[in-house]
Amino acid sequence: MKILVVDDDEIAQGVLESILKQNGHEVLLADNGQEAVEVIKNNQVSITILDWNMPVMNGIELTRFIRASADINYIYVIMVTSRNAKEDLLEGLSAGVNDFITKPIEPTELFLRIKNAGQILESETTSLALFSLAKLAESKDTDTGNHLERIRLYSKVLGEEICRLQSGACLKPNMPEMLYQTSPLHDIGKVGIPDLVLLKPAELSDQECQLMKSHAEIGARTLDEVLQKFPNAEYLRIARDIAWCHHERWDGSGYPRGLKGEDIPIEAQIVSIADVYDAITMKRVYKNAIPHDIARGIISEGSGTQFNPDLVEAFLNVEERFAEIRKTFDDAD
Repeated sequence: MKILVVDDDEIAQGVLESILKQNGHEVLLADNGQEAVEVIKNNQVSITILDWNMPVMNGIELTRFIRASADINYIYVIMVTSRNAKEDLLEGLSAGVNDFITKPIEPTELFLRIKNAGQILESETTSLALFSLAKLAESKDTDTGNHLERIRLYSKVLGEEICRLQSGACLKPNMPEMLYQTSPLHDIGKVGIPDLVLLKPAELSDQECQLMKSHAEIGARTLDEVLQKFPNAEYLRIARDIAWCHHERWDGSGYPRGLKGEDIPIEAQIVSIADVYDAITMKRVYKNAIPHDIARGIISEGSGTQFNPDLVEAFLNVEERFAEIRKTFDDAD
């Protein structure tokens, strides 16, 4: 990562540069906020470590400039300061500072904060990449509107509720956030479906239905190829399982593999309910929108056949939040 150190104190600047270079980072230097602006404009800076008190443009002013500039990529801002009053911290946070380090700087603390910043930036980049990929697939179908936004929110809400109800070993604490990032890729396989089938406004023939169903296998194969190159990327495994299994049914009558019960990955089970709810409640060229109350009844009736009964219970606990999301991201708006 490129890290920009902004400080008018040469000694402090040198200390920070030495620590960061020892940990393998590329370091850029600036004596004040104005110099920092020029460095940022000409370099892809990931993190900036800056002092509060500087001439020409201080740390707060520089942070506000960074946050207000639409043509600057997202930069993680760490403020180095001896100020610890509540009002100072609030001023820094309001300006857009992400983290604070108090003087004198302790190398281990700086290393850990940089590591944390890198993880946050990686998560943001991953989320953007996944959603951009999903939007690319969705762009083939002009009738989906805010579908991806709704799906990721439905999935996260349902994931949070089932984690609250069941804290078993199969449920990881980060599952709701993983669902938020990966659920938009559930239909990524539709990029491989011909437009004359995908966009057909009339009822599909049996042959066309089988072709449409193949999107689950296409999506799984596509994501699995990437997963083979990055086997430790958990989000890719989850995205693959969701794309592959979100049309499976609890009783084994789904597709593409006829998986049954707990053999269906829990993330795919969750996205299945989110996807069905959205399909029911949103208007399409071939159907009118159906009210929330009817959608709730359909999902309830599917308990034990189409859906995991525990997930249906969780859905009923948060159904009002589903209705709110639907209203907020209604395609008609």
